[in-house]
Amino acid sequence: MAPRSTPVKKAWRSLTWLGVIIVGLIALNAGGVLWQGSGWTPKLALDLEGGTQIILAPQLESGQQVTGEQLDQAVSIIRQRINASGVSEAEINTQGTQNIVVSIPGTPDRETLDRIESSAKLEFRPVLVASGASTGSMGDASGAPSATPEAEQPTESLSSTPSVSPSNASDLNWITPALEDQYTNFDCATLDEAGTNVAPADEPLITCDDTRTAKYILGPVEVSGERIADATHSLVANSQGVSTGQWGVNIIFDDEGSKEFSEVTTRLFSMTGVQNQFAIVLDGSVISAPTTNAVITNGKPQITGNFTQDTSKTLADQLKFGALPIGFVVQSNENISATLGTSQLYSGLLAGLIGLALVVVYSLFQYRTLGLVTVASLTVAAVIVYLVINLLSWREGYRLSLAGVAGLIVSIGITADSFIVYFERIRDELRDGRALDSAVESGWKRAFRTVLASDTVNFLAAAILFVLAVGNVRGFALTLGITTIIDIVVVSLFTHPVLQLLAKTRFFGEGHRFSGLDPRALGAVYRGRAQFREPAAALSKKTAGASREAARRQTIAERKAAEQSTSAPKGKDS
Repeated sequence: MAPRSTPVKKAWRSLTWLGVIIVGLIALNAGGVLWQGSGWTPKLALDLEGGTQIILAPQLESGQQVTGEQLDQAVSIIRQRINASGVSEAEINTQGTQNIVVSIPGTPDRETLDRIESSAKLEFRPVLVASGASTGSMGDASGAPSATPEAEQPTESLSSTPSVSPSNASDLNWITPALEDQYTNFDCATLDEAGTNVAPADEPLITCDDTRTAKYILGPVEVSGERIADATHSLVANSQGVSTGQWGVNIIFDDEGSKEFSEVTTRLFSMTGVQNQFAIVLDGSVISAPTTNAVITNGKPQITGNFTQDTSKTLADQLKFGALPIGFVVQSNENISATLGTSQLYSGLLAGLIGLALVVVYSLFQYRTLGLVTVASLTVAAVIVYLVINLLSWREGYRLSLAGVAGLIVSIGITADSFIVYFERIRDELRDGRALDSAVESGWKRAFRTVLASDTVNFLAAAILFVLAVGNVRGFALTLGITTIIDIVVVSLFTHPVLQLLAKTRFFGEGHRFSGLDPRALGAVYRGRAQFREPAAALSKKTAGASREAARRQTIAERKAAEQSTSAPKGKDS
């Protein structure tokens, strides 16, 4: 058996790689179905499936008014938090001049709701008095607060003004008789109603930890969450670098925050008892109160506590995108029906099928049997797109909206256009007198540059639209960008290799009249192996046409001179 030619080897190698890609995508989707509980169909967005609508009302101090700028900032932060959680196609808008409406596809999990509902107002306050137990550590410090007996309730008139002006946030002169009495009678069970998340930053705070088992009097805020430049989550390692199996949140302060944090830990390091502790307060509740066993000067503390991987990621995302400018309380949480429904989805899919059918009919009419390559290429592209969309739905929380379906429909024309460009290049090469196998290779080199340039423009447009747009428009941009990339993959690893193999067949290689690559139908006559000539009739027509065109272009003087030379008598030989 003769060895395969180089183009044939390349063709089979490309088809093998395409098969590996498709099998890999199928395996990934199957793994999600078997072990992660995903499905074989992509999740639908809010407009097609419905979901959950949460209305957030501002929680304000007495006399405080919410501004439009605060609402816009809150909408932007909530949108970033939701996108970070992998939820796609969510809608976040303002309602009137007070509320924010968050609409999420499907039923959100607890972590997603926490991202939305929590204002993520982070504060670092020194501990003045503590009772109960607390866990957690920061940086190199760890330990639990020492118990301090609750102060006895005074029997005389209570004063709320310090008798001596406090010198710093750790000064016990902050504890007035009125504050001590309030601390004694404070019930941690009522923490949610106490409004601790809107407490003034320049005054002491009575609060509890997030488990409601420890009670604190904290000094004024010394470092605020606004100083956080970045936050991530990771497993906590001990001093030997070995993972402890616990999850923590890593904070990076900006320059000003690093300076403030260094000054505070320097002071607390020299103190004893509970005053050596530094409370990390999130939305008015203490999430950790570590002892200060080292001075942290690099501005990179680590928060540890009762975190799981999901809760640590949630807190890190909240801190990274910033605290909401004002606190919010959930006014209502209810399910909403789809705004468009499955009937509109079916209408969109029907429109796509009609468009696909028209492309197939045109391809078969224009290219005859060669049009079947277009049909096969579109089928392969559709399979890959479906597997990628379903994989994104499982792994990244992507949801298919009607705008996304529109992007898929538009991509049919973009993909078919690549095949048409390639086919026409091959026909041009056949008209120039090349054999089919040579025309396939030469046409591919010229066509691929055109296809690549066209798809690059489409991808850049989709990328810019995805970055700048919000809501359903991003779904359109995403599907358009994905299908553009897949178009290049299919035309490179399927369409071109298939034509390389077909060029070796007798049906296409000899230019059967139903192949779509008949040299005679394209204006060339076969004269021998790899030799073509134009028909005599066609040549005479071209010559006559060129003469007529030249005559039309003559000036009046040239025309008269030509007439005179034609009518002048010819001389005789002597």
